[in-house]
Amino acid sequence: MDKLKVFANKIKKSFFILFIIVSSFFFLNFSDNLFEVSKNLEIFHSIIKELNINYVDQIEPGKIISNAIDGMLESLDPYTNYIQESDVEDYKFMTTGQYGGIGAMIFSKEGLPVISEVYLNTPANKNDLQPGDVILEIDGKSTKEKDPSDISSILRGQVGTNVKILVKRETINKTFELNIKREEIKLDNIPYYGLIDDNIGYIKLNSFTQNATNEVRDALNALKSSYNIKSLIFDLRDNGGGLLHESVFIANLFVEKDKLIVSTKGKNQSKNQVYTTPNNPIEQNMPVVFLVNRRSASASEVLSGSMQDLDRAVIIGERTFGKGLVQNIVPLDYNSQLKVTIAKYYIPSGRCIQAIDYSNRNEDGSVGKIPDSLVTAYKTKNGRVVYDGGGITPDIVLKPVNISKISTSLILKRLIFDYATLFKSKNSSIKEINQFEIGDVIYDDFIAFLDGKDYDYVTDSETNLEELKKAAEEEKYFDKIQKDYEVLYDKIKHNKEADLHNFKEEIKDLLKEEIASRYYFQKGRIQISLLNDPYVKKAIPILKNTKTYEDILTGKYKEDK
Repeated sequence: MDKLKVFANKIKKSFFILFIIVSSFFFLNFSDNLFEVSKNLEIFHSIIKELNINYVDQIEPGKIISNAIDGMLESLDPYTNYIQESDVEDYKFMTTGQYGGIGAMIFSKEGLPVISEVYLNTPANKNDLQPGDVILEIDGKSTKEKDPSDISSILRGQVGTNVKILVKRETINKTFELNIKREEIKLDNIPYYGLIDDNIGYIKLNSFTQNATNEVRDALNALKSSYNIKSLIFDLRDNGGGLLHESVFIANLFVEKDKLIVSTKGKNQSKNQVYTTPNNPIEQNMPVVFLVNRRSASASEVLSGSMQDLDRAVIIGERTFGKGLVQNIVPLDYNSQLKVTIAKYYIPSGRCIQAIDYSNRNEDGSVGKIPDSLVTAYKTKNGRVVYDGGGITPDIVLKPVNISKISTSLILKRLIFDYATLFKSKNSSIKEINQFEIGDVIYDDFIAFLDGKDYDYVTDSETNLEELKKAAEEEKYFDKIQKDYEVLYDKIKHNKEADLHNFKEEIKDLLKEEIASRYYFQKGRIQISLLNDPYVKKAIPILKNTKTYEDILTGKYKEDK
C-alpha cells in the first residue's frame, strides 16, 4: 500500500508539471486548444496508469514523464527545454558564469576522471591540482566508470564546504589526498586581451554572462591607456551567446546613442521588445574587425550582425550558427523551470538571423545550404545587400581552419595532452610566452614519446579510394581496375613517419599551445594560438589600410581571388 501511495505521489507531481507546461502553451490560444489538450492529457494519464498495472517491469514515472516532456518540446525547436530541479544550478551558471566548486575541467580516460584544465587562482590551482591528474575517489567513493558530468556535479557545491579527493599523478607514480574548500568560481567573459600588432588591440570574448559589458569596457580602456591602440580585433569565435542585453550594451561602446540594435517579435505582442543604445559610446570611430565562425551564436550574432547592418565594423570569418530565437524562463512547481521560445531576433536591417529550417544543419550544427528562394535581401545603412535566414554571412568569408588527420588523431588520442603532462613534470618553467618555441630537440623527444602508442588514422584520400572500390565492386568493374587500384593505394597509403615530417609545423604549434597552457593557463594558450591564426592575419592588413576598411563598409571592395 505504501509503495502504491509513493507511486501515486510521483505520478501526481510529474503529471502536474506536464499539465503546467502544456497549459503555458495552450492558454495563449485557449478556445481553440482546450478540448484537444484536455483529451490528450486524459489519454496520457491512462497510458501511465496502464503501464503501472501491466508493464512487465517496475517503471519510473518521473523518468517516463520527463522523457515525454522532452519529446514534446523537441518537436517545437531545439531551444525550448524543461529544466529539472537538479539542472537549475547548471542553467544559472550558463547565465552568470559563476558556481561553487574547485575550478577544474575533467574528461574521462579508461573509465576514470582526469583533470583536463585548471583555472588560475582557483582552489584546484591553489592545491596544486594539475592537468593529467587522475581522480580516484571523491569523499571516499570510487569514481570508476562515472560519467564526467556526474563527477563535475559532485565537485560542485556550496561555497565554503570541503570536498576530499584522492588523486593519482601518473608522471611520478604517486597517490595523494587533497581536502579542498570550495569557492565561488567566476569564469571571465574575457579570457585574454592584449596588443596583437602595432596599435592594434585584441579582445577575446567567450560569453555574454553578467558583467560582460564592464569587462569589455575595462579591457578596451586598458588597451588604450597601455598601448594607445588605434584599431581593434574583437574575437567572437566559438562564443555561443548569453544575455541579450549584454550584446546591446557592448554594441553601445562603439555605436552612438539611440541607435536600434535588435528587436524581438513573437506571438504575444506584449512581450515584443525594441533595444536601442542607451548611452554615448566610448569609441564611435575606432576601426573594428569582428571575427566569427560557425559556432558564433545568438548574442554573438546580434552583436556582429548589428555592427554589419550599421556598417560600424568589418566582419571576417565563417557564416555564423543561425540562432535567432528568444527564450524566456517560466518557473514551474517543484523548483523546475520551462525555457520557452517566445520570439525571434531582428537586427537593424530588419532581417532575422534564425536559420529557416531547424533540421537543415551540417554535422557540426552550423547552418546547412539554404535555397535562394527562401532568403530575402535587406540593406545595411550604407546600402550593402545582406540576407536573412541563416546566421550572419561575413564581409570577408574565410574557410574553416582544418588540421591534418594525423594531428586530429594525436589530439583525440590525448597524446599531445599526455606529452605536455610529461613535459611539465620534467620542466618547472619555460621561457616567456613570446619567446617560447618548440625546437627540434623537443619535437624529436615527442616523436620518441609516440613510439609504441596507438594513433592510427585514415586519410580522406584513403576514404575516397575505398568508396571507389566499393562502387566498382557493386557495378562489377573492380576486376578491370584492381591492379591500378592496388598501385594507387600503395602510393596514397598514409605513413606516420612521413606525416610527422610533412605536418611538423602544424604539430609543433599544437604542442606549443598545450605546453604553454600548463604554465600560463588559458591566457597562454590563446596567446600562442594567435601567432599563426589565419583569421587574425587577414584582419591586420585590413585595419592597417584605411581605404580597404572603408571600401568594405561602403560596398566598393573587390577581393582578389
